[in-house]
Amino acid sequence: MSATNDLENLKSRLTSLTRDMILIASTESRPEERTRCFEFLRHHLDATEGLRLDSYERNGHQSLVVRPHGCESPDVLLCGHLDVIEHSEPDGYHSTVEDGRIYGPGSGDMKGQIAIMVELMRTLHRHHPGVSVGLAVTSDEERGGEDGVRFLVDEVGLRCGVAIIPDGGSLTDITVEEKGVIHARITQTGREAHGARPWLGENAIERLMLRLTRLGNHFATYWPSEPISEQVNHWFPTCSITMCETENTTVNRVPSRASAVVDIRFPPPHDVASMLAEVTECLGSGCEIEPLMTAEPTHLAPDPLFSEATQEVTGKGVSMVRASGGSDGRFFRDHGIPVNLSRPLVGNLHAIDEWIDIDSMVTYFRICKRYIIKRLNLEG
Repeated sequence: MSATNDLENLKSRLTSLTRDMILIASTESRPEERTRCFEFLRHHLDATEGLRLDSYERNGHQSLVVRPHGCESPDVLLCGHLDVIEHSEPDGYHSTVEDGRIYGPGSGDMKGQIAIMVELMRTLHRHHPGVSVGLAVTSDEERGGEDGVRFLVDEVGLRCGVAIIPDGGSLTDITVEEKGVIHARITQTGREAHGARPWLGENAIERLMLRLTRLGNHFATYWPSEPISEQVNHWFPTCSITMCETENTTVNRVPSRASAVVDIRFPPPHDVASMLAEVTECLGSGCEIEPLMTAEPTHLAPDPLFSEATQEVTGKGVSMVRASGGSDGRFFRDHGIPVNLSRPLVGNLHAIDEWIDIDSMVTYFRICKRYIIKRLNLEG
């Protein structure tokens, strides 16, 4: 079979596998669908001879670790997550193929990449039985990764020589630095009253809005004065208000309690402690701030050999970039494990029309395969 036919067959397999997974709405609110997605992956992997499949669970979140028999700590570990974010459209979890892209929820974050990693595992272990390459798939990255990768490395003791996480950067952009993260709930109390007599109460929503406005104005001072590009990961602290709520269910009642959730991202030299102190001071006394998830800024220390493989396959220069977002890579870095973080071409992430470019999926497969062959001194 010609090399062209091989690539076309690979493209077809990657497309089919990605689209099949998109049909499974593996969101946080659907644990049975996450289980079904794991079963689907097991069916694609357990027929490959010489592989051991181990399942783990913490707080209702499953993980799957695939390694060759007798290999506890593979030199190269492919790592991804199958959980996708919630969409309100009841029929939203399907896909279309247009203009060389797969459109659908989770296509680029990151079911397309899982398809690539599954195909890599099957290909490498078919041609190089027992090769020191493993795969870890988790189901809680979108909510912080505590029950997934953190649990696997900190409590199960999973180790590797280097991790490949196709969840950031781009095809020729390898992520070197990631911002720190704070997800926090800000709660404001007041005093209830009838809506027709607001002077008898203290409106918790209005009091909270004043604090949030003050917080927004504070973070606005970090933004540059010149216009900024939408596509650039800007290296300064940001704060996004992502949820607001009150327990109030009555139209004519002044609420006595209100809360908001904020997503704060920050580069060095800030850290979690200094940023929390800064936010607390800005909000002032009289409200409560509760951290829901925190992560320090992370240096990923990618293997230079991965950059070489990327340049060889693409024929293009490689950029080392910094990312506003975070990934599960930080948990590996806590144990000194280098992380290679790049991915195929993707777009509209977390939108209903999220997409992944099919040709770039094939290219990324070839990059990872070339890298593993070079790193492990295998014959191509």
